[in-house]
Amino acid sequence: MNPIPVLLDCDPGHDDAIAILLALGSPHIDLLGITTTFGNCPVEKATYNAQRILALAKRPDVPVAAGAAGPLAGTAHIGDFIHGATGIDGPDLPEPLAPPVSVGAVEFLRTSLLAAPDPVTVVAIGPITNVAVLLRDHPEVGSRIAEIVFMGGSTDRGNTTPAAEFNAYADPDALDIVLTSGLPIRMVGLNLTHQALATPDVVARMQAMDHPVGRACADLMGFFGGTYSDVFDFAAPPVHDPCTIAALIDPGLITWHKSFVAVETDGRWTRGATVVDLHDRLDEPPNALVGITLDVEAYWGLVLGALEQVGSRPAGA
Repeated sequence: MNPIPVLLDCDPGHDDAIAILLALGSPHIDLLGITTTFGNCPVEKATYNAQRILALAKRPDVPVAAGAAGPLAGTAHIGDFIHGATGIDGPDLPEPLAPPVSVGAVEFLRTSLLAAPDPVTVVAIGPITNVAVLLRDHPEVGSRIAEIVFMGGSTDRGNTTPAAEFNAYADPDALDIVLTSGLPIRMVGLNLTHQALATPDVVARMQAMDHPVGRACADLMGFFGGTYSDVFDFAAPPVHDPCTIAALIDPGLITWHKSFVAVETDGRWTRGATVVDLHDRLDEPPNALVGITLDVEAYWGLVLGALEQVGSRPAGA
């Protein structure tokens, strides 16, 4: 099986960092590049954090392009109440080994898609602004996208407001553009990612790895777990974003339901809420595959195996 070409749009972010490392550590993923957005932190910090994760992985060859500083409308909502002042508080990460590319995220996505020999999977694990602008301004790239897999929304309650998940709340107008694009879409929401808990056993297995990657990830989960305990009273932190990459690596890891999905863009109390019609009550055609259940043991097997692979790999390999 040939590796799946992937462009990863993210806002690192503790769980984004694990997603990047999972993509780098799997032979099933060909990570063509990373684009950054506001979200867990301002975009400048997100870009710097992506570069630092690549330095930790000894992969400065992966290009990074800086993107959206705010949503299509309104002001930026920042998740530093969970991710700390840097967006990735906890570990002592190395400094970047390479600068970002000279073009912005949307142009990087456009040229990368058009240059790729095969259609590319776009994975979005932060507010989906960059992808929405790409589709709005450059509709010709639609045929070059194999599918869009995004972390956001929920079939249940939210985590930023009672109704809305963080990424969907941060830019619901952008998510609306993506959901109505007609492209193949998979949604990985809170209902799924809240199954992906970094339990004390998982963190201990990271800490026991004989390399800086494992120990840095244990420190990431230590800080992340502390804020999730303080803010949401979780016993262990949900590691949301790598679920998107894991779904590509092992298609049987997640069960899916084909549904109509919409996002509320201007409700007084429900802005950013995702409407997921699991029972076909709205008589609308399905437009997304929605993740429902996660094989938790297999998920952590993939993630920990990838961290071991990245941490043990010689520089440049």
